[in-house]
Amino acid sequence: MAIIEFKHFYFRYKGNEKHALDDINLKISKNKFILLAGETGSGKTSLIRCMNGLIPQFYAGYYKGNVFVNGKDTTTTSIADLSTEVGIVFQNPENQLIAMNVEYEIAFGLENLGVPREIIKEKIEQVSELMDIQHLMDKAPFNLSGGEQQRVAIASILVLEPKILVLDEPTATLDPYFARKILSVLKEIQKKLELTVIISEHRMDLIMPLVDEIILMKDGKVLAYDSAKNIVNGELYPKIEINKPMIYSVFHELKEKRLFRGNIPISIESAINWIKNYSLE
Repeated sequence: MAIIEFKHFYFRYKGNEKHALDDINLKISKNKFILLAGETGSGKTSLIRCMNGLIPQFYAGYYKGNVFVNGKDTTTTSIADLSTEVGIVFQNPENQLIAMNVEYEIAFGLENLGVPREIIKEKIEQVSELMDIQHLMDKAPFNLSGGEQQRVAIASILVLEPKILVLDEPTATLDPYFARKILSVLKEIQKKLELTVIISEHRMDLIMPLVDEIILMKDGKVLAYDSAKNIVNGELYPKIEINKPMIYSVFHELKEKRLFRGNIPISIESAINWIKNYSLE
């Protein structure tokens, strides 16, 4: 059963003539690590905004169709109620951090839901250990590094125990070291908590080895949704103008020259395994 489902959903921002989302029909699987990929302006951020009701409840415009999150219609269910199903972390975590210190930041959502203080304390301890931020509890979020802020923003969402975690370009402001670290942590969390994690990301070399499935978008439409292996080896992927992993570029060129047969690897490990097997033939 799909945990998120779009049914013939259209959306056009107020004042725009072109649809940001154009007849989206999509059933997103449970408990998967999913990459949302597409060119700039393809509709990725708009698709994400639909998943917690920001579209159409916050962003004005014309819409038609339905989006269901764990069975709840996002066009009629309040954003507050949807927050228990899906948590979203946007590109710049600093814009989501409002409290005087990290502990209060993580507690904020739970306090708004009226959770008892003793349970709040217990949940903060659990999520701070999970995100390895125990040492940051008394620090002001605005004094943290970009990577630390991202961890705190994710912790403030995870403490609400959503079934779905959505991130829009979470590594955009991070250096390669912290970008790799954040993506690795997200994969570990996805497995440990059995979450559905959906990430819009441009650093393909870093994220591709972690991905189970890919949603491919262009011009407000979903072109394909399938396993990472099937998407990467399909006809549409090479036609989309996105940063592709170097491994893909190398093996795709070899395949074009008929020097390689089979599925193009999506990680260094799988490429090395192919090279080892090839050298033994």
